[in-house]
This record gives sequence, C-alpha cells and structure tokens, in this order.
Amino acid sequence: MPYYYKLGQIPPKRHTQFRKPDGGLYSEQLFSTEGFSNDYSLLYHIHPPTQIIKTEKPVNVAPQIAEEKMLSHRSFEGFKIKPAKDFLVSRVPVLVNNDVHIVLAAPQQSTTDYFYKNADADELLFVHEGSGVLKTMYGELPFAYGDYLAIPRGTMYQIYFNDENNRLFIVESFSPIRFPKRYLSKYGQLLEHSPFTDRDIRPPQALPTHNEQGDFMVKTKKRGLLYNIHYAGHPFDVVGWDGCCYPFAFSIHDFEPITGRVHQPPPVHQTFEANNFVVCSFCPRLYDYHPQAIPAPYNHSNIDSDEVLYYVDGDFMSRKNVTRGMITLHPAGIPHGPHPGAVEKSIGKKETGELAVMVDTFHPLMLTKQALEIENEGYVMSWAE
Repeated sequence: MPYYYKLGQIPPKRHTQFRKPDGGLYSEQLFSTEGFSNDYSLLYHIHPPTQIIKTEKPVNVAPQIAEEKMLSHRSFEGFKIKPAKDFLVSRVPVLVNNDVHIVLAAPQQSTTDYFYKNADADELLFVHEGSGVLKTMYGELPFAYGDYLAIPRGTMYQIYFNDENNRLFIVESFSPIRFPKRYLSKYGQLLEHSPFTDRDIRPPQALPTHNEQGDFMVKTKKRGLLYNIHYAGHPFDVVGWDGCCYPFAFSIHDFEPITGRVHQPPPVHQTFEANNFVVCSFCPRLYDYHPQAIPAPYNHSNIDSDEVLYYVDGDFMSRKNVTRGMITLHPAGIPHGPHPGAVEKSIGKKETGELAVMVDTFHPLMLTKQALEIENEGYVMSWAE
C-alpha cells in the first residue's frame, strides 16, 4: 500500500545470485499479504527463514463472545482494562466480527523474550499513551503518542516501550488495511485532496542485521490459536529489502481535517479502509463557518454499519460524560446523534480540540465477556431527559 521503498543492501536484479562475503547465497523471500497478485516486498536473509527447530502445542486465544446479537447503544470504559506485563497477555478483544477485531491493551513490558507474528490479520496499533520502538524484520519504527502503526499480516515484530505506562487501541483486520481509494491516483500516489500525503508516511528508519543462531521463539497467531514456533536463526537477519509491502507509521496529528461552511459528514475523516470496515480520525479543527451553521453533528441513522468511537483526548461537544479511552458502540438499525442540549451549546463555537478514532463496520459486531466487564450500563438511556 505505501510507496516503493528500499533499505539496506539488495542485488541489482530480483531472483538473481546475491552472495555473502563468505561466498554463500543470501536467502531471498517474497513477502505479500495477497499472494503474487498485489503489493509485495523482497527480503534478503543471512540464513533461510524456514529453519524451524521446534514447535509447541497451541494455546486458545480466541475471543470469548458474550452477546452475538443486540440492538442497543453501548458504552465502555477502555481505561478499566487492567495493565499486564506481557504484551500479548495485555491484549483484550472487546468488539469482534469476521472482518475485524477491536482490541484494547495496556502492556507494561517490552517483548524481549519472543517475537510475535499475526498470521491472520493486518494490525493497526493506535498509540494512546506511551512511546518506544517497533522492531521488525524490515527495520525499526520509533513511535509516540498519536501514532498509527500499520503492520502487515505475517510480519514478525517486537515492541519496545520506554516505560510501563502504555495504552493501545488495536484494530486487527482480516483483509489488507489500505488508504481510501478516492485519495489515490491510479498509480497509487496520495492525491492533493487527501487529508495526508506520502510525505506523512514513515517507513522503517534503520535496519540492524542480526546474525545470531540459536533458539528464537516466534509466537504466531492463526485462527484463534497461538503457536510457539522456534527458529534456528534470528528473525531480524535481513541485510536489505525493497518493495511496497512493509510496516509504517502515520501520526494522527499529521491528519489535516477537511472543513466547510456547514457540517461535513464522517467520510471526510476517513484514514484507512479494509473489506467491510473503515477507520476515521477526528482531529482538532475549525468549525463550520456558515453564519447559521450548527457545528454539532446531525442525527443520523445507522442502517448500514455499526459505529465504534474511541475517545482519545479533548472536549467532545456531542457527548456528555466522556472519559479518555471510552468506547461507544452505536449499532446498525437505530439512529443516534448529539446528546440533549449539545446542539444549542455548539452554536457559535469556533473550533474543537477533540481527538478520536472511529471504526465503522458494515457487518454487526459482537461483544466479548471482557467488554461487559467494563460497560457503562444505561448508556442507551442517556438521550432521554
């Protein structure tokens, strides 16, 4: 999905001899999330990436569904998810369907003892609190508050945090995560009307090459099971790579909001898309400037999609009693809109400092048992005064 990029040493021609200083061949690997029919990268390993030396019995990590069907507005306190030392243990799925899993995490420690690979889903990690470095076979990506980290499925990575205070909002997509088609030229460049450009996309910045051999465990998630697969070579033994399929970072603070004389619909905030869902960024912006404009959003019917809003920071003029890390779910089938009094209160306001991430799914979401544990009961009645 991103532009063509290369890092490290690569041969002048693909699928040709590329030799090490000792005369042996580097191992070439084609990496793609859609076979041979779409974006890909070519990576060159010191050792073959196929040398499995041991496997262990898998552990079931599939979400535990509490409610498959419902038609009620719901709200959840995301920061009530308790911190956990281990990165994978800290990941708690809250809303799921066959297209996407929405996950909260509060990891306290870096993943120094293992590597992780999601073999099912692209991952979009939104960094609400914390900073550090995402280390992958493609190189290193520094991250901080407000960054989206887009990780193609199958990417082996470790995540290093600068301290114990970390909060992540994670979207696991069972189809490739892409930029919206309407932002792209037919050759893939982000166009002038896009709210961000190729210049805002941060590819891996460094490529440390590890030549160690031994026992390296890669925790690999596949179809709800977590497998411990041990390899003879360090997963980050890549000396160079090039292509268009790789992890990248994009800061929500680099999203340039589209505004108008009257209230703009949610698609102007769209940042990513996948099969059957989209991701939007609500950022600080000037309000509508028609003399009779109503800045608060109008009531709208959710007939085609479930709307999930993750509140990051700022004052939300359309909602009462919003807390950092709160999630609201407005399911398809019933309309929703501003809370009572929010419309009048918004008139005359010049700008908003709100920051939020929205996920709209075109198939219904299911609630997990962990979601019910952090629910704000009675939210559906908050429009009645």
